[in-house]
Amino acid sequence: MKKYLLSMLLGAMVSSAVAQSNIIKGKVVDKLTREPLESAVVRNLSTGKSVPTNHLGNFTIIAGSDSLRVSFTGYQPIVMINSGEKSQLIELEKSAIQLKDVTIGNSNRLDTYKILSSLDLNMQPVRSAQDLLRLVPGLFIAQHMGGGKAEQIFLRGFDADHGTDINVAVDGIPVNMVTHAHGQGYADMHFLIPETVASYDFGKGPYYPDKGDFTTGGFVEYKTRSVLDQDMIKLEAGRFNTYRGVAMINLLGEKAKKQGQNAYIAAEGLFSDGGPFQLPEHFNRYNLFGKYTGRLSDNTCLMVSASAFRSNWRASGELPDRSAAEGYVSNRFGVIDSAQGGHTRRTNANVKLTTDLPGGFTFENQLYYSHYTFDLTSNFTYYDYYPDTGDEFRQQERRDLGGYNGKVTKIIKAGNNTWTSLAGAGARYDHISPLETTHTEHGNFLDLLQLGKANELNANAWAEETLLTGKWLFNTGIRFDYFHFNYQDLLSATETNTSGNGKGKPVFSPKINVVYNFNDKLQLYLKAAKGFHSNDARVVIANKGFDVIPAAYGADLGVNWKPLPRLYVNSALWYLYLQQEFTFGQDLSDLVEGPVSPSGRTVRVGWDVSLRYQFNDWLFANLNANVARPRALDSLKGHDYIELAPTLTSTAGLDFRLKNGINGGISYRYLHDRAANADYSLTARGYFITDLAVNYTQKRYELGLSIENLFNRAWDESQIAYTSRFKNETAPVEQVSYTPGVPFFAKLKLSVFF
Repeated sequence: MKKYLLSMLLGAMVSSAVAQSNIIKGKVVDKLTREPLESAVVRNLSTGKSVPTNHLGNFTIIAGSDSLRVSFTGYQPIVMINSGEKSQLIELEKSAIQLKDVTIGNSNRLDTYKILSSLDLNMQPVRSAQDLLRLVPGLFIAQHMGGGKAEQIFLRGFDADHGTDINVAVDGIPVNMVTHAHGQGYADMHFLIPETVASYDFGKGPYYPDKGDFTTGGFVEYKTRSVLDQDMIKLEAGRFNTYRGVAMINLLGEKAKKQGQNAYIAAEGLFSDGGPFQLPEHFNRYNLFGKYTGRLSDNTCLMVSASAFRSNWRASGELPDRSAAEGYVSNRFGVIDSAQGGHTRRTNANVKLTTDLPGGFTFENQLYYSHYTFDLTSNFTYYDYYPDTGDEFRQQERRDLGGYNGKVTKIIKAGNNTWTSLAGAGARYDHISPLETTHTEHGNFLDLLQLGKANELNANAWAEETLLTGKWLFNTGIRFDYFHFNYQDLLSATETNTSGNGKGKPVFSPKINVVYNFNDKLQLYLKAAKGFHSNDARVVIANKGFDVIPAAYGADLGVNWKPLPRLYVNSALWYLYLQQEFTFGQDLSDLVEGPVSPSGRTVRVGWDVSLRYQFNDWLFANLNANVARPRALDSLKGHDYIELAPTLTSTAGLDFRLKNGINGGISYRYLHDRAANADYSLTARGYFITDLAVNYTQKRYELGLSIENLFNRAWDESQIAYTSRFKNETAPVEQVSYTPGVPFFAKLKLSVFF
């Protein structure tokens, strides 16, 4: 027996020594920019095992004398024979996407949507920051206040208002605004210059330990470029007096790049009248963004970025359906209250330090700060609440927010098992003063309706463990959040809501996800988790801390599948239950609560499907279809519809890239009719809109034409049911109010690269 045990021990030691001698380490970079490529796939062609590269492009794999295949979406894959070198630098060149080269289940992380996001960002034309949101399959947006206001967001059976159920971030900086003057979770994306985006990630449902508040319907996160391929100047001009200019300039030379130092600056200017409105929008936006990335040592990287944004606009606002028919406006592009519009500004600063520590640990630290102002004048109901002076009102706020994000990563390989451990902690603090709503007439002050200041703290800690063993991936996580809300009502005679009367609330959110990889063409996944969305601090204090953080419980059963070499399918059946739904209110009627109203328990079930198909080397097709059944649980049957919640959406398109430089695509957006009120006696009308983009791209320049609403259909971009009254009406009328969508809109562009 002793001899047997001794032989086993010696055998294990020899096997371990052989394995150690066959370990290959390397780094994968972009051949032109030298930028590390994170999530590139390194596959052992003999064993079929693969590993992803980390944030520095590094990988470790057991290879022996086997060949390795290195691939990354949008780059030419290479096959290399192991030369015996223990450390290798691998350079990949950008190339046309080949869907046949895409494999499934090649990661030790939970990234079931990674293939979709990589394919779509590389293939589908992006014209604006709003188009970046539309890249998420099933996500729709609507603008209804003159171009400068944050868009309404629709996803998975949610009318998420301006972000109440969608967590949005850019380079780790939260976009959503808590306790916002206009809406909880308000997510204004206009400070992001679309040309600076290098990648994006998204997830549907509440399954992600590192994502907290507002992650009920899902999350979207964008990462900006660290390196520019080349300098660029772009000029655009289109209908309705639309003009836009963008410049992106490298600040450091080639010598600095070779030493791992990169810096650039980007600027954007936009002016547009927004469409054939009788009141031109005069929408203007200015953005300035700068970013530096550099290696402080072989193991430490520093990223510093800063941005400044401002925007001004006028708005025609929403028009009740009866407006044109009864002569209040001459056509559907008319205006009743011409004082509507707004202006907003945001300044961001962001610092991130990433360090590879001894023992295989990676430590990330991020600090960010934003200063933000918002001013919006609206009139939804006209003369319903104030028959003499009208219902026009103005919402204003000034905000400072700052925060910290920290994360530690450790990957351990033990035989056929890979353990990926992540742990993080963070905090965000918002100081909002003033936070006010005033009653106005023709833009002039009449009375203060609400005036206060708010402070809100969200501290969090989370941990996540992922085990990749054979064909199975098990992912479990737990998230802890602590919220502290404070609101001081400056109009209250007693001033009872002082800083000593704040309300705190802890929240625990467990997550569990299981993935089974049948092979590199078929993957099945099951997700289950608890998430949450926070309430407005004004509501929290008014409700004495009750119903502060309503929970969301979700489950997904999905598949990633390549039934054919050039066909990729993602599909999921899903379920989501909310303890408390937040729906859009009419502002004046919900003055204490703000413009988001708690409205009881809800449940949603649905089905998502996304198809990507490559006909040949230059022609791609994409199709997304999303079905949802959203219902309120505390209402009688027939009165349980959730206002404006989408039930059927679809997008599809053909994208082409010819070798002679001609490229572009044609696509449609379809949103089905949906309930505008709880008993579906009012209907928010759907639409089917077709867009076209054609470009001629050469090494030093690009010419392009884009057309929105190619067939010039009359459609309504935003629709909301209001109880409104005009000046001469004797009684208010509950009716759908709409913002007309833009008609045929053509735009030319010229880009110069140098």
